[in-house]
Amino acid sequence: MDDTKPAVQQTAPPAAAGRRGAVVAALMLAMALAALDSTVVSTAVPQIVGDLGGFSVFSWLFSGYLLAVTVTLPVYGKLSDTFGRKPVLVVGTALFLLGSLLCALAWNMGALIAFRIVQGLGGGALQGTVQTLAADLYPLEERPKIQARLSTVWAVSAIAGPGLGGVLAAYADWRWIFLVNLPVGALALWLVVRYLHEPERAAGDRPRTDWAGALAVFACGGVLLTALVQGGVAWPWLSAPSLALFGTGAALAAAVVVVERRAAEPIIPGWVWRRRTIAAVNLALGALGLLMVAPTVFLPTYAQSVLGLAPVAAGFVLSVWTLSWPVSAALSQHVYRRIGFRNTAMLGIGTATLLLSAFPLLPYPGRAWQPALLMLLLGAALGLFQLPLIVGVQSTVGWSERGTATASVLFCRQTGQTVGAAVFGAVANGVLAARLGGSGDLDSVTRALDAGTAPEATRRAIADAVHAVYLGAAGAAALAFLVLLVLAPRRFPVLKD
Repeated sequence: MDDTKPAVQQTAPPAAAGRRGAVVAALMLAMALAALDSTVVSTAVPQIVGDLGGFSVFSWLFSGYLLAVTVTLPVYGKLSDTFGRKPVLVVGTALFLLGSLLCALAWNMGALIAFRIVQGLGGGALQGTVQTLAADLYPLEERPKIQARLSTVWAVSAIAGPGLGGVLAAYADWRWIFLVNLPVGALALWLVVRYLHEPERAAGDRPRTDWAGALAVFACGGVLLTALVQGGVAWPWLSAPSLALFGTGAALAAAVVVVERRAAEPIIPGWVWRRRTIAAVNLALGALGLLMVAPTVFLPTYAQSVLGLAPVAAGFVLSVWTLSWPVSAALSQHVYRRIGFRNTAMLGIGTATLLLSAFPLLPYPGRAWQPALLMLLLGAALGLFQLPLIVGVQSTVGWSERGTATASVLFCRQTGQTVGAAVFGAVANGVLAARLGGSGDLDSVTRALDAGTAPEATRRAIADAVHAVYLGAAGAAALAFLVLLVLAPRRFPVLKD
């Protein structure tokens, strides 16, 4: 059952060289930039809106950044396979730092949103290239170490980000949230330029870049993800703007297929979906993104509205899974070396299915330690699920395909989160409308709870809505289990390092 033994000699072995410790430090700093930026802004929103205005559109501070990161992941993945990891990482870091500086100089909400999108254009390069370089730098036996370090960076950022943003906004100025990126990013950039060395390749060895495909993928992803992010929020799902965006997205998707079939080196090559291993992992991690919406988006509301916790305590209930996730990921190598990548991931997602299904069984209103315990166990289960799949996919491809393969699984996970936010938001609002006789949605109900004007029936309605979301997340986890069981090979075709 052990699929970590090499099956085929890798044909494109040029891995990143140089002082590995310095390069790893650069990767962790770059990952910290991308991870912190998704959490540090949240607690400073009141100060930002108070200074710049634009309350009606402030959600695009997050949506715009997420969209830019998601749609650029496959583009950067292919570019890193074509031109090397170093130039993509250098350009991405520089673009992220430029966006950070511009955000600090923003004069109104529109400008800040635009500059956040610039940040996201660089953030896509950081996320995908860092994960790819981690596989380049370490042989299969050591990859869990670097992946566990990167997971720890995400965990620390998830816990420290909101607090850091609040402190900077309260005691300094919200603009420092973006300015602190500059010295950290500059150090990461210097370490990459100084210590990361890749083999030189002749210009004739580099295939033509599929810029038409890159533009088509970017446009298609941007339109469809915008439709998902704004549908049911800025306009009804069946309204003219929503239908127009989905129609345009479908037309652009057809254009992507046509352009990519004709390209010599397509941005999204067909082998990403023709190979069973990569296709199965893409679908499974898409389901992971889907189910992650339940705890990250709805658990804080549940903790405050149903359990009556303060925001800080509610944040702790959620953050405990970031403690168990990297620990479980680091230890997963001892499991998949015995039973293989697929079976280890199935063990993790099978456990996650049971834990998510158990959430609706919690007593009402219950105690804070009960959902916290479930989240602690869920983090451990998902660490056992995600890392073996990422390491497994990276180990089935050579250097010249690793960036594309890594970007594809990250893209599917990000897309799953966007779809999950739209789907589960509709589920929660539908349950609330049924329980409350059609009055209000999740946002209006939680505002009433904050103001202390909501009756006990409203709290029970919120509990029912969150329970329904968790059951949907359990369904997504079960789907991931079935995908691995039916589509993924029992042994991944691992290449020799």
